[in-house]
Amino acid sequence: MARNPKRFPLDMIRHSSAHVMAAAVQELHPGTVFGIGPSIEDGFYYDLQLPGDEKLGPEDLAIIDAKMREIVEADLPFEEEELSKDDARKLFADQPFKLELIDELPDDEALTVFRCGAFTDLCRGPHLPSTGYVKYFQLMKLAGAYWRGDSDQPMLQRIYGTSWQKAGQLTAYLEFLEEAEKRDHRRLGKELDLFSFSELGGAGFPLYHPKGARVLQLLQDWLRDELYKRGYVEARTPHVYRVEMWKMSGHFDNYKDDMYFFDVPEGKDKEGKERFSEFAIKPMNCPGHMLIYGANLHSYRDLPLRMFEFGTVYRHELSGVAHGLMRARGFTQDDAHIFCRPDQVNDEVKRCLELVDYVMSTFGFEYTAELSTRPEKSMGSDETWELTTNALENALKEYGIDYSVSEGDGAFYGPKIDIHLKDAIGRTWQCSTIQFDALLPERFDLEYRTADNTAERPLMLHRAILGSMERFFGILLEHYGGGLPSWLAPTQAVIIPINDDMIGYAEDVQARLAGAGVRVELDGASAPMKAKIAKAQQQKVPYMLVLGKREAEEGKVSLRHRTEGDLGAVSIEDFLSRLTSEKPQ
Repeated sequence: MARNPKRFPLDMIRHSSAHVMAAAVQELHPGTVFGIGPSIEDGFYYDLQLPGDEKLGPEDLAIIDAKMREIVEADLPFEEEELSKDDARKLFADQPFKLELIDELPDDEALTVFRCGAFTDLCRGPHLPSTGYVKYFQLMKLAGAYWRGDSDQPMLQRIYGTSWQKAGQLTAYLEFLEEAEKRDHRRLGKELDLFSFSELGGAGFPLYHPKGARVLQLLQDWLRDELYKRGYVEARTPHVYRVEMWKMSGHFDNYKDDMYFFDVPEGKDKEGKERFSEFAIKPMNCPGHMLIYGANLHSYRDLPLRMFEFGTVYRHELSGVAHGLMRARGFTQDDAHIFCRPDQVNDEVKRCLELVDYVMSTFGFEYTAELSTRPEKSMGSDETWELTTNALENALKEYGIDYSVSEGDGAFYGPKIDIHLKDAIGRTWQCSTIQFDALLPERFDLEYRTADNTAERPLMLHRAILGSMERFFGILLEHYGGGLPSWLAPTQAVIIPINDDMIGYAEDVQARLAGAGVRVELDGASAPMKAKIAKAQQQKVPYMLVLGKREAEEGKVSLRHRTEGDLGAVSIEDFLSRLTSEKPQ
């Protein structure tokens, strides 16, 4: 009888697929010790340890896949059974990770197990009626995973797979992965000579090559100009502070495991012993802005004060978690903190959302928002929470931004909006954030004088638009497949003389364009013109300016675009006008 999985939810299909995979591994490698095997977004995995601590290799995935298909063909039922904890301990006597899970449950709680042929797993279910419904799957890759994510626990092997309701869904997913692989920012960063990583620097610390550094600087310059237009002032704060400052801000108590600490010698005491002071590298920029605000007296007329910084921060991520530019240990944030009065709150939130919309539309991103409200454990008055939450929600409504509400998921110090953008192949990324903070102004005793000459605490917005500059750079590379828009490309144009006789004219064109601020290169190599064009295409250069005898006589260039192809002969002035028109307005 044909088994149609379409009537079952994906979560159930994937959970059952994990059991089928575990059953296949057990049959191929008797004595395997199993961890957990849940369904996840787009698939499933199982953590396990082969007998004798043997290791699976990529070639083993095809063998496991073939065994899984035998189990699917056998159409074995998933059978549920309820057991006491004592009976479960006996059943899993040779499975230490299962025993650990069993021991954590209340003694009077009955457990359920599911059997799939010879494989039995501790599991709440639910599962498909039989293995015959697991039809459209593929094993994807191997990885390492600490038991329960704890680096002090044993390292297990993790097998990832994907499973779907229909064959077309599986095909579409695999095609999506293929396209995502082509756009992987780590591969593009190497191919386009933008950035690299070194074992000497460690995971999560990118090295920007000249072209990559140029792109980041262009991004910063563009956003800096926009912020100045919008009434922001720029600050710069140190990379290190004494630990006492981080205790004052609250980061030491809540964030110290993610921070880097070091001792600094401060001379010797009366007994001749070396004295040290403890410092920490900043994981966030906000405390520095509190110190700047607190360094002067402020009147109600001074507000709002919009202070921004492209501040580099450092966070101690596990090396296995670091992922190219997307999750780095050292990165720069486009942070800003807006100090305002209660009557200015609504306008300031609207200003932030207008900036979000401008930035996202510049890069062609669709986006949605998520509003997170007051959690059970929070600080601040009911009035402040109501004022700030309403300000966020009203601004979202006024701008017509699609948003969802995540009740109780705000920070303990205030509500927030997170912006989720969608890239060219449909993936979503969380970048921009707008957060109210009732904690830091109080911890740093910030005040302003009212019209009645009384002291009041300012309200404060944290906001980041790009978020991590590194991460946003990676997202842009993947969104554009490496082909950045001309205003952001590290090289905007390559001049290609068709022979050595054109070198003189090519150098004149290069000088004129460079003088006009164009990022231009001259390819004077002794190579065929087609090879030079192919090289520029591979480097994702927006424009190629081919120069021959006719172009030199007419004072023009033969213009090619990397996607539009041949655009014909144009004057240098027309080319400059075209570049200018492509800049964000």
